[in-house]
Amino acid sequence: MKVTAQEEYGLRCMVQLARSHARKAPLTITEIAEAEGLSGPHVGKLLGVLREGGLVLGVRGRSGGYSLSRNPHAITLDEVLSVLSGRLFDGQYCDKYNGELENCVHSENCSLRSIWGAIEMVVGNALKKMTLASLLSTEEGVRESFMSVLKDTLEIRQSEYTVASLPGIESNSQGVSK
Repeated sequence: MKVTAQEEYGLRCMVQLARSHARKAPLTITEIAEAEGLSGPHVGKLLGVLREGGLVLGVRGRSGGYSLSRNPHAITLDEVLSVLSGRLFDGQYCDKYNGELENCVHSENCSLRSIWGAIEMVVGNALKKMTLASLLSTEEGVRESFMSVLKDTLEIRQSEYTVASLPGIESNSQGVSK
């Protein structure tokens, strides 16, 4: 699993906006670019994506700039990453990676589908519980917070974990994953 530059830098821009949220003063592209060591055009592109995704507001004019559309406590990391890059696990990957055949040779019983779905479930649940505000702590504080959320996420009872309960996996009438 790789984190893209758009995810990394976009999230860093969102952290800058979260830090300025309490001051109720928008940040300019230049201010964010300088704080993060990025080019102005790159930050402008990222903020455009985040604005289109409804996470950022842009204000024109002399005292304009960018700010969060909501309180940092109300914006989850899952929301931010979804806007920046989409879902980690695409339930349609069986259709995408079927080799030269019309249907994947493993479509009836796929060990990879269950592992990708389980990873999506664990990581997705953790990212849905972590907010932008949780990234305003120290590195150690963020690590502790994430580990706590991850521990809670992993405490799924065995009965809750079935192949059919994983994201993007449907069962046919016989209960077999397809």
